[in-house]
Amino acid sequence: MKKRILATIVAATLALSLTACGGSGSTDGGSTESQPTEAAAPAASGELIKVGIINNDPNESGYRTANDKDLKAFFTKDNGYEASFAYSLKNDEQIAAAQKFITDGVDYLLLSAADTAGWDGVLKDAQDAGVRVILFDRTIDADPSLYEASIVSDMEQEGQTAVDWLAGQGLSEYNVIHIQGVMGSAAQKGRSGALDAKAAAESNWNIVEQQTAEWNAEKAQQIVQSVIDAGTSFNVIYAENDDMAKGAVAALDAAGISHGVGKDVIIMGFDCNKWALEELLAQNWNYDGQCNPFQASYIDEIIKTIQGGGSPAQKTVIMTEKGFDASTITQDDVNNYGI
Repeated sequence: MKKRILATIVAATLALSLTACGGSGSTDGGSTESQPTEAAAPAASGELIKVGIINNDPNESGYRTANDKDLKAFFTKDNGYEASFAYSLKNDEQIAAAQKFITDGVDYLLLSAADTAGWDGVLKDAQDAGVRVILFDRTIDADPSLYEASIVSDMEQEGQTAVDWLAGQGLSEYNVIHIQGVMGSAAQKGRSGALDAKAAAESNWNIVEQQTAEWNAEKAQQIVQSVIDAGTSFNVIYAENDDMAKGAVAALDAAGISHGVGKDVIIMGFDCNKWALEELLAQNWNYDGQCNPFQASYIDEIIKTIQGGGSPAQKTVIMTEKGFDASTITQDDVNNYGI
């Protein structure tokens, strides 16, 4: 299937630090056997399965737009579902939405959490009410017995792959502007961790600026512009999504600073929007880490297993993802992997 990536089902024990959106090649994440609660009865013939879907704002990024579109296209009456959606970038608002879905009597709660912390209480309420919880896109720091399964990306591995790629560029000195996503989100924590560790370990790696732009291009542009105005030297922009990389590049262009392959500044993004991969193909950017948004069919498979009276074979499904280099990317890559 074009633009759909096969999932790698991982058999080892789940590490709670695993997060959503991975690097080139396969990733060794973990899984544990699901701790079964009282099984929900299969829906009667013709009866719709009620799902409450809690997601981040679809306008957050191109990745999120694609993710939301995939869920809406799949969880329809034609496919046997009655779906309700709630959106927020704030954990407390998402938790309130989860409580409402539980009160409304949904059969399944599908969750992409804004923050990794604070979910135990509401997930225990869901369990007590017989509502099954499935995580997608992002994991949380909660007892695994409180959810049935998670369909995620290994963001720690994604960050590590990106940093390994950057180290392979062989710069004598790395002066990095690090533009972070929403703080506390699984995506931010995973993509920040490897870079922070590398900068702490290597004397020639310097993070000259580190701020959150909350996935927003305009905020990223302002951050980079402030560094330029301050006269600070830099040669790498490590942006934790494509939109922020785009904003950073806008600041460079306004200042007449070259960027891309063989130029003054290395540009790195994440998510593999099609337009971002085209920037790589044109060698205006240097690296983009894939984040696979197409998770609905995997969620559906888990629901069907539960509805049939079984338990998911694995606790964790890790999406297989790639990292793309401007020096090797092809038009086929853009066509097949761009979202």
